[in-house]
Amino acid sequence: MKAVVETNFKFPGQKSFYKGKVRDVYNIDDQYLVMVVSDRISAFDVVLPRGIPYKGQVLNQIAAKFLKATSDIVPNWVINTPDPMVTVGHLCEPFKVEMVIRGYMSGHAWREYSSGKRSLCGVTLPEGLKENDKFPQPIITPTTKASVGHDEDISKEEILKQGIVSKEDYEQLEKYTRALFQRGTEMAADKGLILVDTKYEFGKKDGKIYLIDEIHTPDSSRYFYKEGYEARQQKGEGQKQLSKEFVRQWLIENGFQGKDGQNVPVMSDEYVNSVSERYIELYENIIGEKFVRANADDVLKRIEKNISSFLSVKA
Repeated sequence: MKAVVETNFKFPGQKSFYKGKVRDVYNIDDQYLVMVVSDRISAFDVVLPRGIPYKGQVLNQIAAKFLKATSDIVPNWVINTPDPMVTVGHLCEPFKVEMVIRGYMSGHAWREYSSGKRSLCGVTLPEGLKENDKFPQPIITPTTKASVGHDEDISKEEILKQGIVSKEDYEQLEKYTRALFQRGTEMAADKGLILVDTKYEFGKKDGKIYLIDEIHTPDSSRYFYKEGYEARQQKGEGQKQLSKEFVRQWLIENGFQGKDGQNVPVMSDEYVNSVSERYIELYENIIGEKFVRANADDVLKRIEKNISSFLSVKA
């Protein structure tokens, strides 16, 4: 299958088009959002030059499962998934923060901690933690949502002081974030996994808060395998991960961390296919079902046809 790295559709009632790092988003009549999850892959806030076949399908279908499984906690934006790579939902006004929640000292939190910092987004971190240790309880470390470039860490106090989110709304976002993380943790445990950290995005429509975008996919979340976690921690070994961390590690090993003057290493066909297989493995582990590859003949035509059929029914 050829990876879908770009879409350029024109739908009736289309008001605007937004190209994110991975998602192509179409605004239809200021009423619906059509989100096409492309096969683009990003790391260190850089979109890599080659797409990964089936990655978009993997992410879209994982998100659809988790959004459905958490709709009793918070209403979400989804109306339908007319194609394996597409979600159509309500157009909401997004909050300008992403709610990051961490159960373990991993990733960005560990990088900050190991550099000597003992506070992250206004949360004080205890002394004596090792990489991948479990926190006494999950911590919320929000970031500002940058339209361009890097998202920045920010504290609850700064969010309220700057009036980015009202106090009432922010406290509700925190409640939803903790409840979603708890559900995600339980669902991961059923599959022999640990949900390490993740992020949620929320928006508002008609005064009501909705969960938007996607949740609990390997692009927005980090998972460890539960089996052997304790033994690896005691020996000071790295944890077995289910996330796109393996792509970041490959880039680092090949001299790229998104810094000025660094060039993205060449991704061979063999490497691209190996990443595709890893994403399919992620799906099967997280969902606990065999991944069914969607029809790969002229994927763009299939996507456009499925979206158009859905929109014509809605119209």
